[in-house]
Amino acid sequence: MVGFKGLFTKKTLIGLFLGQILSLFITSTGFSSSELARKGINAPTSQSLANYALLAIFYGGFLIYRRNEMKVKWYYYLLLGLVDVEANYLVVKAYQYTSLTSVMLLDCWSIPCVIILTWFFLKTKYRFKKITGVVICIVGIVLVIFSDVHASDRSQSGSNPVKGDFLVIAGATLYAVCNVSEEFFVKTVDQVELLAMLGLFGAIVSGIQISVLEREELKSIHWSSGAVLPYVGYAAAMFLFYSGVPFLLKINGSTMLNLSLLTSDMWSVLIRIFVYYEKVDWMYYVAFAAVAVGLVIYSMFEKEVDEPQGDDADELEKQ
Repeated sequence: MVGFKGLFTKKTLIGLFLGQILSLFITSTGFSSSELARKGINAPTSQSLANYALLAIFYGGFLIYRRNEMKVKWYYYLLLGLVDVEANYLVVKAYQYTSLTSVMLLDCWSIPCVIILTWFFLKTKYRFKKITGVVICIVGIVLVIFSDVHASDRSQSGSNPVKGDFLVIAGATLYAVCNVSEEFFVKTVDQVELLAMLGLFGAIVSGIQISVLEREELKSIHWSSGAVLPYVGYAAAMFLFYSGVPFLLKINGSTMLNLSLLTSDMWSVLIRIFVYYEKVDWMYYVAFAAVAVGLVIYSMFEKEVDEPQGDDADELEKQ
């Protein structure tokens, strides 16, 4: 009964709802990246530049208007921006070598990374019931691997699926580092400052990387109307995703964020069914149910996560 009461708290319901909105944004970025790769546009850093520029302009304007003193040294944001840019670069680059399904499956590697990092750095303690929810979510994703849809999708993938899979794993690890860092910042500092500085330094790092790695690629790209639309869609979805992430991190933490994003696989399947009229294997529905059950179990036992209190919290904030 305690668990069911915890499920229907305002905090939990908002976290579940916001998590699925963010999951839909991630699904949109996945389809946009896949579409750009199919059109021969292989400039992953350039894809992310527009998002960082939007963050810097929008939230930077609020930051300048408030005229508050910076609460975190600029070089910490520079490091965060560098890690975030490379995470996006690796995952977007992977679409050139492997399938959309593989990218979304292997992206769940960020979950154990987040759990380990929050336990080690943020002193978050996960109890058995929480871990059970996490395991059920991951099992749901693993089920997709054995479906006929995944097998056929891989057969249509890029020239080097193994290389693409390793790029996704590396990117997912960096995403975990970013999520845990952002969770610390939004709980101890300010989300407007975080997004403004992340956008600023992300744009600077992206600009430097584009000039080194993608300058020639951009010259050879023919920007037709069919290519501009997915590029704009990617930038818009990423901007909305980044804007919503701090709210979920502040409410439920980075583990809940990464668990919620697992359903992006399922949303992509629904899009394939109703937009592309593709037939899917029955195991996808089982996988979706498993992820949903795992999220509910994780949310039901909100009090099963022990946050640092008292002197421990003070010491953590100093660190």
